[in-house]
Amino acid sequence: MLKGKHIILGITGSIAAYKAAYLLRLLIKQGAEVQVVITPSGKEFITPVTLSSLSGKPVISEFFTANTGEWHSHVDLGLWADALLIAPATASTIGKMAHGIADNMLVTTYLSCKAPVFIAPAMDLDMYAHASTQHNLDLLRSYGNRIIEPATGELASHLTGKGRMEEPEKIVEILDRFFETAQPLRGKRVLITAGPTYEKIDPVRFIGNYSSGKMGFALAEACAEAGAEVVLVAGPVSVKEKHTAIHRVDVESAVEMYNAVLAEYDRTDVAIMCAAVADYAPETVSDVKLKRTGEERVLRLKPNPDIAAELGRRKRAGQCLVGFALETNDEEANARLKMEKKNLDFIVLNSLRDAGAGFRCDTNKVTVIAREGSEVEIPCKPKTEVAADIVNMVAGYFANKD
Repeated sequence: MLKGKHIILGITGSIAAYKAAYLLRLLIKQGAEVQVVITPSGKEFITPVTLSSLSGKPVISEFFTANTGEWHSHVDLGLWADALLIAPATASTIGKMAHGIADNMLVTTYLSCKAPVFIAPAMDLDMYAHASTQHNLDLLRSYGNRIIEPATGELASHLTGKGRMEEPEKIVEILDRFFETAQPLRGKRVLITAGPTYEKIDPVRFIGNYSSGKMGFALAEACAEAGAEVVLVAGPVSVKEKHTAIHRVDVESAVEMYNAVLAEYDRTDVAIMCAAVADYAPETVSDVKLKRTGEERVLRLKPNPDIAAELGRRKRAGQCLVGFALETNDEEANARLKMEKKNLDFIVLNSLRDAGAGFRCDTNKVTVIAREGSEVEIPCKPKTEVAADIVNMVAGYFANKD
């Protein structure tokens, strides 16, 4: 699976840099095209001449080549790469990556890279176990990077413990497996809704709900990682999309979301309706702020369009439609009824009874019910991981159709 892939191999100042030569050779043998980017301290452990001979490319270390004045664009490198692999990664480089300290070519390339990032730490056992190192690794994981856990064994300090860079053969195996399974939605176009809708009462008040949009945005990122082109129709949220394959459309009201979704739906293969859309909107909207009068005020509401139901009516053969249900009672029965009424292929059931699930949480616990009858319970875990599980089910839907 590595044949023809563009790999940036980042090398930092660790004694494990000698393993990078073996790693580079294995990547080349697998058919990958490899560009080495080495930190200044990395050159103290392995020479660019050795690495250039193995890769067939000049090694990049500085922003400029001193004798020619050639500029090395970290932006172009980030766009060229199918993956960035940093092996070995020292505690220093891990800290810089975690906090955006772009003081060398490798870290600026990392910050510009659009491709998946793999990090293979290498350091002494106490450095690896230190709370600051573990915190930085957790930050990097939260950004979507993949950490290749170090092995346990004898270290350069002659101590024994966890901190050895994983062996080159294992790292290549991890990369190969990633490219084999990573993009099951390649070539698919996915439409996702996220967040709440706001239904205006007057210029300063609205009817809304507690949705943060985190689940919908996690689904958008997971679909993009899986190779899909994503259109994300987002209500008023503070969450930001990261992946360049995501095209975001901002809306406020249910009617605006309805129109934006219908404009895209016919061209999509998958629609995931994750937004918490208001069922009703005020019948009239005041142009000026309504003043307190001390008397009761009656707010008349009109029904909003049912987006999922309309998509279910329009669904063509081969399209996959996924809905969400947040229930407070008779959860499964209500979710199955909603799936049938709206012609959904899957429904993702949330319950407000579950701690760590639902609105405003970084975690979620859901049950995914398929139209054909299967039911999968996903335990409470980060919404990014829940999203990946849901995307895998959608990918399986298409695999079973083929």
